[in-house]
Amino acid sequence: MRNKSFYLLLMLLLLFLSACSNQKDVAMLYPQESPINIDILLPETITVNENTNFKVQLTQAGKAVENPDFVHFEIWNQEGTVYHSMEEAVEEGNGIYSLSKELEQEGLYFIKIHASSNGSIIIPQKQFVVGSLTEKDVAFLLNGTKPDVEGHDSHH
Repeated sequence: MRNKSFYLLLMLLLLFLSACSNQKDVAMLYPQESPINIDILLPETITVNENTNFKVQLTQAGKAVENPDFVHFEIWNQEGTVYHSMEEAVEEGNGIYSLSKELEQEGLYFIKIHASSNGSIIIPQKQFVVGSLTEKDVAFLLNGTKPDVEGHDSHH
């Protein structure tokens, strides 16, 4: 019994010692992800039934992303009565991607950007106002509740 305990203790000790490494910066041996940074650029004012150009700027490792895997825009209003499913963005150059859209109703809206480049995926969301806020929108903002519709996520 004592012999078995000794061998078990010896094996555990060897296991723990084998996990240690003398090499510094071992983490650098593994692939390092460079996350995408995204700025959602919205116009100062957005008017109902007028064509609006929504833009984003993508950067990765401090450089403009020129050939991302995908950039999609998704737009909906807080009340859930307007929903524009994911649409592919148009490349404008220098890491700028855009989508033109005409929004039919006033109120609080959300835009969600789905973007991927070199294995890094980002899906930020931002709210904006078209025209004026409705009473429901004001109550929503005062209560800090979640949107009625949070977009329709799909897998790529």
